[in-house]
Amino acid sequence: MGESPRVRKVADRIHEVIAKRLERGIRDPRMGFATITAVQVTGDLQHASVFYTVYGTDEERADTAAALKAATGMLRTEVGRNLNTRLTPSLEFILDGVPENAAAIEALLREARERDARTEAEAAAAEYAGDPDPYVKPREFDEDADDDEDDDLDEEPAAR
Repeated sequence: MGESPRVRKVADRIHEVIAKRLERGIRDPRMGFATITAVQVTGDLQHASVFYTVYGTDEERADTAAALKAATGMLRTEVGRNLNTRLTPSLEFILDGVPENAAAIEALLREARERDARTEAEAAAAEYAGDPDPYVKPREFDEDADDDEDDDLDEEPAAR
């Protein structure tokens, strides 16, 4: 089921407001370099899931998650001021795993390309195990050999 244009518009506006507020900075030393990647809003506009990524280590990700959790009320107030809706949706911040997944997929593709290159190199240096031309060909009869066989037929059969 697709989302309505109004829900998409509200989600885009929330994305914009939170991203701008994060650019200005939050007075929390735990806050790392976070980027808002997506916002999904429920059909009744009551709840917004805000997806974000953090550049840095696992510890920096955890610190940023704590900073965002602590700043949720302030960010919700900011969203409320900038949205023309009767109610301000609750906000939930969710670490977006897309960049990590993309990095893992990139590593797998790189490994596959390396294996393909090795296989190609092995195939180029490979030689056939059997004859160069393994296909069976029709026998070619030697004219002289046929004459000899015919001579055998002319002779009388040996006694049994």
